[in-house]
Parts: sequence; C-alpha cells; structure tokens
Amino acid sequence: MPEKETIVTTTRIDLDDIIFEDHHIESDTTGITLYVRNKRSRSVSQFGPDRTIVMVHGATFSSGSLYDVRLGGMSYMDYLAAKGFDVFAVDVRGYGHSTRPSEMEQDGKLSPPVVKTDTGVADLASAVDFVLRHRGLDRVNIFGMSWGGTVAGAFVANNPDKVVKLALLAPQWLSDKPIPIDAGGELDSYRLVPVLEAKARWLSTAPEYARDSLVPDGWFETWADATLAEDPWSREKAPDRLRASNGPIQDIRDYWRAGRPFYDPSRIAAPVLLVHGEWDVDVTIDLALAFFQKLIAAPYRRWVEIGEATHLVLMEKNRIQAFDAIASFFFEDYTPE
Repeated sequence: MPEKETIVTTTRIDLDDIIFEDHHIESDTTGITLYVRNKRSRSVSQFGPDRTIVMVHGATFSSGSLYDVRLGGMSYMDYLAAKGFDVFAVDVRGYGHSTRPSEMEQDGKLSPPVVKTDTGVADLASAVDFVLRHRGLDRVNIFGMSWGGTVAGAFVANNPDKVVKLALLAPQWLSDKPIPIDAGGELDSYRLVPVLEAKARWLSTAPEYARDSLVPDGWFETWADATLAEDPWSREKAPDRLRASNGPIQDIRDYWRAGRPFYDPSRIAAPVLLVHGEWDVDVTIDLALAFFQKLIAAPYRRWVEIGEATHLVLMEKNRIQAFDAIASFFFEDYTPE
C-alpha cells in the first residue's frame, strides 16, 4: 500500500479569547487536594448546565496531558471553550497537579496498588460538586476516556440528578483477552511510565502504512514535554518517567478480566455518546459494541467511529473529527425529565 499523505484538519480559534483558571479543591480525604483546570471564552458571560462540561482522564496520563496540551496551537479544552463551553477537567489524586497519596511518595514496592476506580469516582464527584457550587448549577455534562470512561460512567449511573449528558471515548468493558495496559506480574502501588518511549507503542497500534502520518511532526515531543512537566518528582527521581497509580490496573484484574463489571451501564439514564477509534487496541471495537448495547436506559445513544485513529485520537491528525462529534452532541437541545 502506498505511503499515506499527512492531511491534518484544523480549526482556527482565537486563543487570546480563552480564559484559563485553576483551582485546588478539597477531596473527601483529609490532606488530599484535587486540581481542577477551567477554560472558557472571554466573550461568553453565562453558562447553563448544557454548556458546562466536567472531564476526567484515563489510567496513565493526567487531564492536562490528555486534554490541554496545545498541539498545532490548540488543545481539546481550547476547542471546546472556543465553541462556547465552560470546560473543567479534574486530576484524580495521584495524577497531574493533585496530591499524591503517601504510598506514591515512597518506594512503590512497599504498598499495594493505590487509587482504584472507586477513588476516581469519589474524586470526580468532588469536582462535579465544586463546579455546581462554583457556577450555581444543578447539572453538568460529563466526559471521560478509557479508565476515565469507567469513572464517568459509574458516577453518572449513581448521580442521574446531576448530569445532562455523558460522552465517552473508548470506555473500558469486559474482556476475555489480555488488556495491553496490564503488563502482568506483581503490582506495586504505582508504576513508572517511560514517556519518551510511548511513541513507538502508540504508532505500533496503527497499520504500518499509516504510522508516519498518524501524529504530525513535533506533536509527540510537545506532548511528552508537557506530560513530564505534570510530575516534577519524575525530573528528580526518575528522569523521563511518569508516576501512574496501579489501582486501575488492579481493577482490570478484579473486574474487567474477571467477568465482573465495575458498574452497570444499563443504569445510565442520560443521553450517551460513545466515540471510538478504528485502530484502538486498548478498547477494541467488540468491547465498545458490548458496552454500547448495555445502554438501554439512555434516552438516546450514539456511536461515532473515527477512521484512522487509535486510543489516543484526541492527539492525532483526525482529532478534529472527535472534537466535532463531542461538541455537536453536547450542543443538541435536551431537557432531562
């Protein structure tokens, strides 16, 4: 097959019009604070529930790393803010600029895996409650990807009165096959992720003919620098490596590979959008379909498949397709009963 030409869809936005604020909020645990970043347009003064989004990240990288690195001059959060949304993204404890549990400040071999999914759900709940108070709202939209899709889905299933809509990118589901993020072996409290080596694994999930065009030149290096900056500890103790909690990996073994759903998607009573990348090997299309078919209580549900995209579609050449699908879904008029 001939080598593919790199064609990147772009959207022009006025970055000077975007306001950035950050907040350190209390969690449900004494001594643990959560970092919440916010972006919105300077030209919009009022936001209702249908234009407010709270986002949560996956099992390895923080919200800043996944949602707010300016690739090609624009981040996912920038895009949503420019479209008229009030966008908040929380770092679960142990990630980004949130407090690390004490077990992550010592040798990982001294403790079992920390920051499991129930903790992620509690931290998302703290962030949502903060946003509701901060903006004087009764509901918000929710977005999560991968492990964050589980965190978001479980939160929405348990809090229907606080949610307008739910958008998910490649949410976890039951698998009878090994899941790539779990490398096997005994789990310490956290793992060290070699960020600079991530590109080879990332590109390997796409067909060989498409690898050179999947991530535009310079994007990976920009992302890697920003990701490593999210954990200053790494620069001193483990250069070029990022701490990531192993609680989500333990939950893969205890739930998703054991045939036990962490929560029941049929209890989600909000409209749901599922976005998936054609070349995603972390959450394969059969897993995504099995999850989608469980959404029987959603007032409506939608699947958008992004061609020539992997699990990290939000940082690839076709990312605007995912951005557009999510923004359009949240824009649609819908009034919860």
